[in-house]
Amino acid sequence: MNNHQPPQISIGMPVYNGDRFLQQAIEAILAQTFTDFELIISDNASTDKTQEICQFYAQRDRRIRYYRQEKNLGAGWNQSQVVRLSTGKYFKWAHHDDIFAPQLIEKCALALDNNPTVVVCYPQTIIIDGEDKHVEKYVDNFNLRSPKPHERFRQYHRLIRYGHRCHPFHGMMRTDVLKSTPLVGSYPSSDLILVGELVLRGEVYEVPEPLFFKRDHAETSVRAYRTYRERIAWYDPAKKGQLHLTKWKWLFEYLRAIKRVQLRWSDRLLCYLQMAQWLLWNWLYLAKDLLKAATWPLLQPILNFELPKKVVNKSQI
Repeated sequence: MNNHQPPQISIGMPVYNGDRFLQQAIEAILAQTFTDFELIISDNASTDKTQEICQFYAQRDRRIRYYRQEKNLGAGWNQSQVVRLSTGKYFKWAHHDDIFAPQLIEKCALALDNNPTVVVCYPQTIIIDGEDKHVEKYVDNFNLRSPKPHERFRQYHRLIRYGHRCHPFHGMMRTDVLKSTPLVGSYPSSDLILVGELVLRGEVYEVPEPLFFKRDHAETSVRAYRTYRERIAWYDPAKKGQLHLTKWKWLFEYLRAIKRVQLRWSDRLLCYLQMAQWLLWNWLYLAKDLLKAATWPLLQPILNFELPKKVVNKSQI
């Protein structure tokens, strides 16, 4: 990497207490066939050996920039922070428990170079477990190449309607396009909402090779924080115990994205019509959110109640 020029690729790794798989993830990045990149690691005040591991690699490879927060500011803030710190033409998130095949960066960058209408490029995905064993080949079907934004937006909603792991979020993106969005919000599934806006801004290209190894293990956020209430606090600790109308948040963020993106009036109208379809799909969840809001004064003390910690008599140990 030339000291006087920004790197071609920025790789951002937000991390919190990731020492179990962190070394393996960093080693896979440093082993890439494409070498003109910077690795930005933002440590959200980890309490395990994460800091020690990151400093070890940062001292040995000048492409690595390590930052550490004094307190945990939440996953949403940390995901966005690595983008704000990036300087490359293209950006890719990397997470401490996932693994890149050696040619992942090279092939995604080449696809973006050769396809100016593409804003996100991602490879096919293999799901692995905590012991690196292959669990399944995940079929994303996110190769959204229509030149019409409303068609891509409709295809996107049909893909995620019944749940989707949305690996395009882990793909490579044009940094200038990514920075024109609000980035990752501090609420559940904000990564999906971000991908929805990127779909409005350009095409999504799938590299037809399994180069991304997504780890599924007990400590992933989806498994460790199963309820929306727990996940909201994971995204932003300051929101712990607060009322959050998740489905309504998604609705308003989609509408803001349609308004924010430069679209022809006909495309904008068709995107709003797609959101009318989304309302029909999600009316029951939206109604449940309103019911939760109406009963929140009664629910809040119950949901936030914590049993007192058991006092241990040292004489019994």
